[in-house]
Amino acid sequence: MTHLIRKPLEPFSVHGYRQGESRLYTHEDLLGHWSVLFFYPADFTFVCPTELKDLGEQYDLFAAEGCEIFSVSMDSHYVHKAWADASETIRALPYPMLADPAGVLARQFGVLLEEEGQTLRATFVLDPEGRVALYEVHDLGIGRSAAELLRKVQAARFVAEHGDQVCPANWQPGEETLTPSLDLVGLL
Repeated sequence: MTHLIRKPLEPFSVHGYRQGESRLYTHEDLLGHWSVLFFYPADFTFVCPTELKDLGEQYDLFAAEGCEIFSVSMDSHYVHKAWADASETIRALPYPMLADPAGVLARQFGVLLEEEGQTLRATFVLDPEGRVALYEVHDLGIGRSAAELLRKVQAARFVAEHGDQVCPANWQPGEETLTPSLDLVGLL
């Protein structure tokens, strides 16, 4: 199995739905800023709306970091609209819900469950050049935390902007970082 770290985003074009409007989204919408691709198995399910709501409630914090969120499922943009029409939680989401019914993005990122026609719960953070900076993949029943994702985006941004420093475990913005050196080996 190969890793995806630093893998560049490949060209794509998919429909998406955002607060009453549908439009085409391409790879270019993910360039020039940090981006989160938040794959979830399907609309009208159980764990998914809890995760999407959590992200929506923290959306402004991601935006303050220069990061846009894109949720992705294999449902069509019509199904995204129907879910928003049926659910106040989904209707309020401030970020685009990308439609990937052909599995283009799911295959690009290796998270498609072919037999089930769904994706794993997977999160990819892309840098402004469209390269994977970090990712995690969960099985279907394990929900994710927007607060922890935000911390990871902040750490990825910090490391990208301060190449000589690294973030230790549980690092929060404003806390001390480490400058790798031989003097630190084995001391922490």
